[in-house]
Amino acid sequence: MHILIVTDAWHPQVNGVVTTMKNTIDRLRAKRHECTVIEPSNFVSLPLPGYKEIRVAINPWTVGKLIEKTAADSIHIVTEGPLGLAARVFCKRRRLKFTTSLHTKFPEYIHQRIGLPVNIGYRFLRWFHEPANLTLATTSTMVAELEGHGLSRMRAWGRGVDCEQFVPDRAKNRGDRRRPKLLYVGRVAVEKNIEAFLDLPIDAEKIVVGDGPQRQQLQKKYPSASWLGYKTGDELAACYAEADVFVFPSRTDTFGIVMLEALACGTPIAGYPVTGPLDVVEEGKNGALSENLAEAVEQAMRIDRDYCRRFAMKHSWDSVTDVFERSLVAA
Repeated sequence: MHILIVTDAWHPQVNGVVTTMKNTIDRLRAKRHECTVIEPSNFVSLPLPGYKEIRVAINPWTVGKLIEKTAADSIHIVTEGPLGLAARVFCKRRRLKFTTSLHTKFPEYIHQRIGLPVNIGYRFLRWFHEPANLTLATTSTMVAELEGHGLSRMRAWGRGVDCEQFVPDRAKNRGDRRRPKLLYVGRVAVEKNIEAFLDLPIDAEKIVVGDGPQRQQLQKKYPSASWLGYKTGDELAACYAEADVFVFPSRTDTFGIVMLEALACGTPIAGYPVTGPLDVVEEGKNGALSENLAEAVEQAMRIDRDYCRRFAMKHSWDSVTDVFERSLVAA
C-alpha cells in the first residue's frame, strides 16, 4: 500500500508528534508499505514566532498538486497546521477519503497563549476533523474527552517506547545521594507548567532537559536548576536512568511519550491526575498522581523501579503501528 502522510510537525522538531510518526512510518516501511511524507521542508517556510525550531509553510496551497502527483492509496493528515488545512480542503473538494489524528489539546494551548476562548478552539477542531472517515487520538481518556466536545468517529491510538534505546542504569547507587534527582524532559513553554516543577518545596537537584521559548526567562528565574538543553539517544536515556523521579507537571498534554521513556529506564512518574498521566500511571505501582505535586514526588520515590521497566515493555511501537494501519481507508 502507498500511504501519504501530511504533517506540519517533522524533523528537526523534537516533540511527541514527530516521535510518533517517525516510529510509525519506520515500521510501516518494514512491513513493505510505501510511505510518502509531505512536510514543511517541501515548501517555502518561516520559523514560528517564539518557536524558532518550528518552521511553518507559507505556500501550502501547492499541497494539492503533491497529493495528485503521489496518487497514494491512503491519505492521513497528522496536524491542523497550514499543510494539514490545505490537505483537508483539497481532499474534501476532490471527494477523497482520508483519516486524521489529534495529538494535542490545541484549544487549551491557544487559550493559554493568546486568550482565545476554549469553546472556539473546539469548534475549529470539530470543523477540521468532521470530514475525516476516522480520527485517531492518543488514549481512550482523550477520546472520551473529545467526544464530550462533540467530535465523532474517534479511535484510541496509543503510544509506544523503544525499550532497547531506553534502559535502566543499574550501576547508579541512589542510596548514597545526599539529594534526590528530579527530572523534567520536554518543551520549555508556558503550556508545560514547568514552574510547578521548579517551585517544588523539596530539597532536590532539579534537572530540565529540553528547550523552548520560556527557557531564557525560567533559567534566569531558577538559576539553581540544571538546564541541559536538548538531549537525544544515549545521553537522553542516561538522564532518565539517573533520575530518582520523573516529574510531569503538564495539565494539557494528551499523553507524554517522555513518561514511557522514563519508565523504560526504571524511573517512576509524579504528576497531576489529568489526561495524559491518568492513562500511563498506575497509582502506587509505577508512579503517583496528586493535586499536591510535592506529595506525588515523595510517594513516587518509594516506587519499585523494576515494575516501571516491566510496565514500559508492554507498550511497543509495533502495536501503535498496527492500530494506525487498521485505521487507514482507501482514498
